[in-house]
Amino acid sequence: MSDVDSPTRRRPRLGLIAAVLTGMLLLLCCTGGTAAFFLTGLGGDDAENGDALAGMECGPIRAVNVAGKLPRFAEYGDSQVRNAAIIIKVGQDMGVPSRGWVIALATAMQESALRNLANSGVPESLALPHEGVGADHDSLGLFQQRPGWGSVAERLNPAYAARKFYEKLVKVEGWQGRPLTVVAQRVQVSAYPDAYAKHEEVASRIVDALAGGAARTVEINGKAVCNAAERGQIAASGWTAPIPGRVGSGFRTASRPSHNGVDIGAAKGTEIRAAATGRVLVSTCDEDHRGRQDCNVDGFPGKGGCGWFVDLLHAGGYITRYCHMVVQPFVKKDQIVTAGQVIGKVGSSGNSSGPHLHFEVHLRNNRSASGAVNPVPFMRERGAPLRAAE
Repeated sequence: MSDVDSPTRRRPRLGLIAAVLTGMLLLLCCTGGTAAFFLTGLGGDDAENGDALAGMECGPIRAVNVAGKLPRFAEYGDSQVRNAAIIIKVGQDMGVPSRGWVIALATAMQESALRNLANSGVPESLALPHEGVGADHDSLGLFQQRPGWGSVAERLNPAYAARKFYEKLVKVEGWQGRPLTVVAQRVQVSAYPDAYAKHEEVASRIVDALAGGAARTVEINGKAVCNAAERGQIAASGWTAPIPGRVGSGFRTASRPSHNGVDIGAAKGTEIRAAATGRVLVSTCDEDHRGRQDCNVDGFPGKGGCGWFVDLLHAGGYITRYCHMVVQPFVKKDQIVTAGQVIGKVGSSGNSSGPHLHFEVHLRNNRSASGAVNPVPFMRERGAPLRAAE
């Protein structure tokens, strides 16, 4: 099968120590520095690298040990990671599926950078344990909750704040299959609803590292199943495979070193789904080597061009590309699409010898060949494998 290379364009438990420190914190009128000092002490210089743990195989899902030693992440300090652990643990205790943990973490990342914030306009909060001081109206804590969410002391209790968030989250209709920004906004009613999306990637990595690859799972019949996000099922990470099927021609193989994606065989007319929520950058018929735009007919090897194709831009600067559609894509430039939304159908337009999907992943908002990465490990790490033999 031939197609175009690209368009022509376990650790020792520290529960006793944690309990002692918690008691000390409750007796002190803490400043941000004080709280951070005590919580950081629970990390340790020999803490494992969080990204390494996140990249390990999925399952079985682990119960988070809040009092134990936690991994480290470049983006956050020890106290912030411990707050993330509390958020995940509360979700686990409540039986909320792992997609909810990712949404909750991303929300707290945006609202407070995972810091338990007091408020300069709420004097009572300054006398309670906290990790910084904000000044947004009368908002407090990890989720910047206002008085309607609870008392000052309650809102500054990370476990309480997380529980209140989840209680509202699970009431959002269809929340597991909806974009993170939409669900978070329904709970938070923020002035900046689109800001949550940029935290989804890091939130997924933290969930994976702390809970045994849980962001790579999808809930099927009430059970968390690893690496099964396809046919419209969305992994907790927010990703899904564009079509079910196995990879034929791989990424930059010895025989095709400039093949910047993978070819997934499928019958003509198979629905193609958006791999994640995003915005349509391109939806068009790609010109062939002779400058023709005749994508409504089957192509052939050497013709050139991607045929009917779509490029989507996702949070984190990721771009996905879908080539050789049988008819004009179902989406238009600048349209917002959701993960799992059908954007077109498999065909053989452009530089192709038979029906299949040519699928690419690019990093850093770079649509060129220099931004392309192998989609097989990329999608597997997000719980939406392309079923390639490795």
